[in-house]
Amino acid sequence: MSAVGQRERATQNRVVKLFQNQLDYQYYGDWQKRVDNSNIEESYLRDWLGKQGVESGLITDALRQLKRAAAMGDGKKLYHANNSVYGLLRYGVKVRQTQGGQTQTVWLIDWQQPQNNEFAIAEEVSIKGEHTKRPDIVLYVNGIALGVIELKRSSVSVTEGIRQNLDNQKKTFIRDFFSTMQLVMAGNDTEGLRYGTIETSEKHYYRWKEENPAYNPELDDRSKKHFSLDDVDYADELLDFDIIHLCQKKRFLELIHDFIVFDAGVKKTSRHNQYSGVKAAQQRVQENQGGIIWHTQGSGKSLSMVWLAKWIREHVANARVLVVTDRTELDDQIEGVYQGVDEEIYRCTSGADLIATLNASDQWLLCSLVHKFGRRGGADEDDTQAEKATDEYIQQLKESLPDDFSAKGNLFVFVDECHRTQSGKLHDAMQVILPDSVFIGFTGTPLLKKDKQKSIEVFGSYIHTYKFDEAVADGVVLDLQYEARDIDQYIKSPEKIDEWFELNTKGLTDMAKVQLKQRWGTMKKVLSSKDRLEMIVNDILMDMMKRPRLMDGRGNAMLVCASIYQACKVYELFNGTDLKGKCAIVTSYLPSPNDIKGEESGEGYTEKLHQYQIYQDMLADYFEVSKDEAIKKAEEFEQRVKEQFKKEPGQMRLLIVVDKLLTGFDAPSATYLYIDKKMQDHGLFQAICRVNRLDGEDKEYGYIVDYKDLFHSLETSIGDYTSGAFDAYEQEDVQGLLTDRLVKSREKLEQALETSSALCEPVLQPKATIDYLRYFCGDVLNPEALKLNEAKRVSLYRNVAALVRAYANMASEMEGAGYSATETRQIKTEVEHFADMRKEVKIASRDEVDLKQFEPAMRRLLDTYIKAEDSELLIDFEELGLVELIITKIKQCPPKADNKPVPEAMAETIENNIRKVIIDEQPINPKYYEKMSELLDALIEQRRDEAISYEAYLKEVKKLAEGVVKPDGLVTYPQSMNSKAKQSLYDNLNGNETLVSGLDEAVKSVKKEGWKSNRFKYKSVENAVTEQLASYNVDLSGVMDIIKNQTEYD
Repeated sequence: MSAVGQRERATQNRVVKLFQNQLDYQYYGDWQKRVDNSNIEESYLRDWLGKQGVESGLITDALRQLKRAAAMGDGKKLYHANNSVYGLLRYGVKVRQTQGGQTQTVWLIDWQQPQNNEFAIAEEVSIKGEHTKRPDIVLYVNGIALGVIELKRSSVSVTEGIRQNLDNQKKTFIRDFFSTMQLVMAGNDTEGLRYGTIETSEKHYYRWKEENPAYNPELDDRSKKHFSLDDVDYADELLDFDIIHLCQKKRFLELIHDFIVFDAGVKKTSRHNQYSGVKAAQQRVQENQGGIIWHTQGSGKSLSMVWLAKWIREHVANARVLVVTDRTELDDQIEGVYQGVDEEIYRCTSGADLIATLNASDQWLLCSLVHKFGRRGGADEDDTQAEKATDEYIQQLKESLPDDFSAKGNLFVFVDECHRTQSGKLHDAMQVILPDSVFIGFTGTPLLKKDKQKSIEVFGSYIHTYKFDEAVADGVVLDLQYEARDIDQYIKSPEKIDEWFELNTKGLTDMAKVQLKQRWGTMKKVLSSKDRLEMIVNDILMDMMKRPRLMDGRGNAMLVCASIYQACKVYELFNGTDLKGKCAIVTSYLPSPNDIKGEESGEGYTEKLHQYQIYQDMLADYFEVSKDEAIKKAEEFEQRVKEQFKKEPGQMRLLIVVDKLLTGFDAPSATYLYIDKKMQDHGLFQAICRVNRLDGEDKEYGYIVDYKDLFHSLETSIGDYTSGAFDAYEQEDVQGLLTDRLVKSREKLEQALETSSALCEPVLQPKATIDYLRYFCGDVLNPEALKLNEAKRVSLYRNVAALVRAYANMASEMEGAGYSATETRQIKTEVEHFADMRKEVKIASRDEVDLKQFEPAMRRLLDTYIKAEDSELLIDFEELGLVELIITKIKQCPPKADNKPVPEAMAETIENNIRKVIIDEQPINPKYYEKMSELLDALIEQRRDEAISYEAYLKEVKKLAEGVVKPDGLVTYPQSMNSKAKQSLYDNLNGNETLVSGLDEAVKSVKKEGWKSNRFKYKSVENAVTEQLASYNVDLSGVMDIIKNQTEYD
């Protein structure tokens, strides 16, 4: 056990003994005065290789190659030298005994038998460079320096040790020494050990967490997921605890062998969650079973794929890996990651190419893009299009199958973003094509209830999870701050709107008028009025001038619009401001003359014509070419502005998007996300995570600005993504699910067929088009006859639509539902018959109206008569992060409770949860939380007397949360009372500033890791407190209760 303020030397002595006695490392000695210290100690390496039976001449050749790889100079960077050395360590040195003789491999490390290697440490290793430096502890394996640790006394931050390592890697100091280094570490007794590799930036040094194999997420509290110091008897200090887990021989070599990559100029090693996820997946692979890895957005999921794929290749005979994605940006990202780590990945160009490649055995690593999501025609992206594109991709796969098809090798299929609905269809189709494959799903979001059944059925249970709040706590991603803004709109001259509508819709049937009103009366259209969009543009421009990171060009922003047309309108508005040339639209839309065929009605620009023109202008301006030439460069434009957004945030300050880039787009510079689109669940969570990446000390949070009242949706989303509700499924839970679902789907389809047939029963034979028209329309030229038969047509439209949906939901699974091939064809024919007949009836009755001719005029109507006020800040949660606000303090607020109105139910839920928090926090500061309880009672009384609007609801949330989470926000404390612990003591010790300062200093100087649950450590703190209280008439037990309830004193 270390003494208070123990000096670095004493800590180092203890750590040296730990390596010798507990980890069984040899001790090379104190090399402070030893000359010619090196990262390749030739005598030790020669001796070890000789013991392995390697001939002297081969040893000399291997040493020559190793030294040449490690040598610096002539412009050779540390990254490249280290990469070359790693290749020799990992794959062995190729040598020949005689010129022209057979090549042999000299293994510098025995990877298969870790204990067969010579592990050793040396301390105070003096290294001469441009300036001499002396690393505290160096870890050698067979005489090769593979690890280094800088130690600091307990009262000096571990960051000092990290910075020392970074300094040592500069040419000014001992850069050459790090050419063999694999793990670079720094630690002290109070913070434990932090680790990285060469050139790892300070923010990416992380602490290792050892997972508890006995942890059961269904039964155990999350705190039991990882071992703590109190759980073990092999370490008394946090530093020792961490060193034992990271530097034990097998783990140390495993991290180097299986969890190092050189990724496009940056060397990386795994974080604890990546290691644990891959290890759990390895176990599934050995059992020939799949499952789902859920690692939250930004936690390194792509590299986990790389490490797992490499491990599979080396441990499974004839292994092949297919990576399937459903979005172009994900396909680009995955290809880039694998190429960045020198793994050649073959990118299949089509379903036919995929089948041909699988039927051959040339490529072991493949990727395939299911579809280019909504690429042509400019339609807004949605799940329906994704489903359709997936169906087309599956059909292409089936049509490409040769008679002799048999996928070669043992195939493992990685499905990225496997939470998407269409992943199930894809899996089912591929199971037919690749029946012996193992499917592993990767997702950054969890399975929501509506997806749970299908996803479990498709992939199996979770292999490993690492959730949003865990990543925030580990410092892997940033927490988010939320701000709600409202733009009030009002209608100018409603009577003129009615008059205009009647004048411009003469000749339309009532049903056609209803369709037109439905199309243009939606909130989406109203909210896209020009006046309102101008207010949003002004808002963002103001932020660009005053918000941190936006004003200095170090950060940038994304604006999420509700449609591609709205994105184009917003871009057009920004183009008339200082942001011209520094903003861009990135959507799925690729402009083509085919998009605007049939759009010209002679009544003005339709939305498609308008967005086509704006895209043309944007591309022509960017490339400075003609408009006709510019539209051929849309994909090149997207790649350029994305890179500019990432690398030159001051030059590309705003990206305007709809769906694209909200998944798989990692831009650390992105700091603000403006949302003007209704979003929920996966889409919302993935979107807000675009701004949670680390990017320098000045980026403390990602910021969400919400124009769509999404706060309640955000609460639900983040709650879902951090809850343990879906954490663990047993393998037996997977059995029997497919049959149940298909039985219900079959029942629904047959019921819909029966209903549609019964509806058409009165139609006269032979039931040709004219017969259906007579029954559902009467005389199609007689408006009164059409009106008389309107109810029958409405029923027809509704029921046939339900039939088409029921059929579409199981069209690819008819055989699995028990239908024969003949029955499948017959049902398809019936469904097509009803769908075609429905369309004929709609056209003949003029219930189907060509809305294009009304589009320009309706848009003018909205822009003219819908006016907007300046945006109003509804609520700004300031320094409260969403994780703290929503997860830790205010639990999910359900939309309804006991059938009460939504605002009332939400308010009651908040009050109940705040009450619970007050009760939970009472021991921390009894007097203060007693006041908070009284405040809450008063607020409840006020709510019961007044209606709660959305704005009021948010204000109540902020007020209550501030009071509970940040007590100092409501009470004025002396300047020295600058922490929650001091403030708690101050409130309960009658404001005695001197006493509180003395207690705080005393506790911090004597407390040790785990003192609250260790009798001896607790006693030392109690003695220090007793000494401080000696001159005061204060109850010791009461003060100790407050102190031990402060997390600050853990």
